[in-house]
Amino acid sequence: PSSEVVADFEFIMISNRPDIASLCCESGVDRIMVDLEREGKLERQGHRDTFISTHVLGDVERIAAAVGSRPLLVRINPWNEGSVREVNDVLDRGAGAIMLPMFRTVREVNELVEAVAGRAEVIPLLETREALECVDQLAGIPGLTRLHVGLNDLHMALGRRFLFELLVDGTIERVATACRASGLPFGVGGVARVGEGLVPAELVLAEHARVGSTGGILSRTFHRAAASSVEIRKSMDMPAEVARLRAVYRSASQASASALQQSRAVLAGRIDMAIRAVAAR
Repeated sequence: PSSEVVADFEFIMISNRPDIASLCCESGVDRIMVDLEREGKLERQGHRDTFISTHVLGDVERIAAAVGSRPLLVRINPWNEGSVREVNDVLDRGAGAIMLPMFRTVREVNELVEAVAGRAEVIPLLETREALECVDQLAGIPGLTRLHVGLNDLHMALGRRFLFELLVDGTIERVATACRASGLPFGVGGVARVGEGLVPAELVLAEHARVGSTGGILSRTFHRAAASSVEIRKSMDMPAEVARLRAVYRSASQASASALQQSRAVLAGRIDMAIRAVAAR
């Protein structure tokens, strides 16, 4: 497809390094996220091989300058008594979109929308059992740009053994149904490189396409947890890898319903293999 084709899937990269942010923008990544979430995250995920951010408020201004006209996404802390101040702080420094993690109630999301007051995009991050239970109400809240599902925390909250289980156990289907009914775009979890791992990106992206998800975060596996743009350039051709992901998603979006069901069956088998591999360790 030509470069004039509007991106139909939003690829997000988490980084607080201006050089990485610039490289990502040049490479076809749609959005950069600065991750300020710290409260409670170490307690929840410290025993797992997951990303615990060390980003700080000053990074918002630096990365906003690096991404130019693209709306910078900032993940703030879970909603608390200081959240309105945090919202204003990140907006003052150039945030164009705000992601709220670990919310449990519709009220928290409504308060976020009220605090943002139309100054930026609002993207709730669904990653608790309570949020899942009220997803129909959530999806209908005016003022939301997109809903994103955080697979790491949500799979732990639901007692699942592997984060991608949520793609095949009905959880994501439930979110998709609610979002489609309200006309709210949604995204799910993270994506690695095409052709790699027990659960390769092409199977995951086919399921995104099947349920109507239009966004995902590029995982640490995708960029090999690189600490600089120099490291990324050494380890991969980033524009080519992003283009491969986008092509896979577009192809899946045009596939027949029966082809996508077959892909889902293969995905379920791969997820089962991954669970058994984890259990055997």
